[in-house]
Amino acid sequence: MKKYKALSLSLLIWGSGQFLVCRQKIKGLFFLLLQLLFIGIELFSGYWLQYAGGLISDFSIRLHGGFFTKGIWGLITLGEKIGGKYGDHSTMLLIRGVIALFVIILFLLVYFWNLKDAYCSGLQIDRSGTYTDIKEDLRRFYSINFAYIVLIPIGIAFLFIVVMPIVFSVLTAFLNYNRDHLPPGKLLDWVGLANFRKLFTVPIWSHTFFKVLVWTILWTFIGTMTTYFFGMLQALILNHPVVRCKNVFRTILILPWAIPQMVSLLVFRNLLNGQFGPVNQALLNLGLISENIPFLSDPFIAKLSIIIVNLWLGFPIFMVMMLGVFANLDQSLFEAAAIDGANKYQSFLRITLPLVFQATAANLIMSMAGNFNAFGAIYFLTQGGPNNPDMQFAGSTDILISWIYKLTLNQQMYDIAAVMSVLLFLFVGAVSFWNFRRTVSFKEL
Repeated sequence: MKKYKALSLSLLIWGSGQFLVCRQKIKGLFFLLLQLLFIGIELFSGYWLQYAGGLISDFSIRLHGGFFTKGIWGLITLGEKIGGKYGDHSTMLLIRGVIALFVIILFLLVYFWNLKDAYCSGLQIDRSGTYTDIKEDLRRFYSINFAYIVLIPIGIAFLFIVVMPIVFSVLTAFLNYNRDHLPPGKLLDWVGLANFRKLFTVPIWSHTFFKVLVWTILWTFIGTMTTYFFGMLQALILNHPVVRCKNVFRTILILPWAIPQMVSLLVFRNLLNGQFGPVNQALLNLGLISENIPFLSDPFIAKLSIIIVNLWLGFPIFMVMMLGVFANLDQSLFEAAAIDGANKYQSFLRITLPLVFQATAANLIMSMAGNFNAFGAIYFLTQGGPNNPDMQFAGSTDILISWIYKLTLNQQMYDIAAVMSVLLFLFVGAVSFWNFRRTVSFKEL
């Protein structure tokens, strides 16, 4: 049976089944070259040839291993000799180990592709009794796998640019990577789930985490819903037939969206300054208040200020989106509702609102996920403040992402920050996926 012969030959030497049994020489040489590339990278990036020639008596993976063996060794051990010029840098070893692991996985995929191809090519010969011409084989391969061929470069770039940093962050959650263990002065160690236990069992950490989490959820929900419904209100007003000069009003209302958010937030930070801000000065001059309002220094008022500023910055995008939805609503539905005796409020509640919500549900979920990680809206306005002595390295208005920023940049607590990043990723990913599956927009894709 050709299929078993081709498969068994390709088990050890890639492409030999295709070359010797199936008479597909070009394809067989292609797989063989990939195998030689894999072996060559390992041999020539290390000292294996010198070791085989007896030139190295005291061989060690740490000093003489190749790209793959040394990469896996570094990923497992994170180094054996402390820093300095000739020591090990655990972070670099971790990154190289992840890269080596990814490359090994890619070559393993090629290896299994080689086995599958050898088996299928032999099976076809068994069934038809004829050998496939190389041109016909390449044509068929190209027509079947065109989409994969086009996507391979993007997939490889995605693997190393997007996936690798995520894997590195996840692995950091299982290390003792903090200000007490900073490479290259000290080596890192794998600590398993100790960082997760620390976050949930040590009172100061668990108290801070749950307090920040609750505020993050409240901020996400309120921040999203206020911008959504205020944008809808503005769109309804602009869409009303009695409103004149709609283009002028639309242009004015879009301006907050057109200005870079960071600039707007820094301007609002100065406007709402508790002592010298012009808002307080204006209110004092008008006699509306007798003392300055602590817009950014009182925990509750600071949270309220963030939500109001976010409303100013966020409603134009929903307003523009809903103006487009209103323009495409089927007017015959409203005419039929009017004939049946429905007033405008009933038409809005039973027709307009469901249709608008159906059309914008996916964007609403994306906006919610964006607000959950809205670092700029918090950090540029209040920097997480005011300070709260009951919380570990977090202020009263900090959300998870801004707390993570402080833990990494200010406190060098990379391990705890990584744990929260993992939890944040799981939470946002799960909620977004669950919501997307329930939206009509997703089902229609």
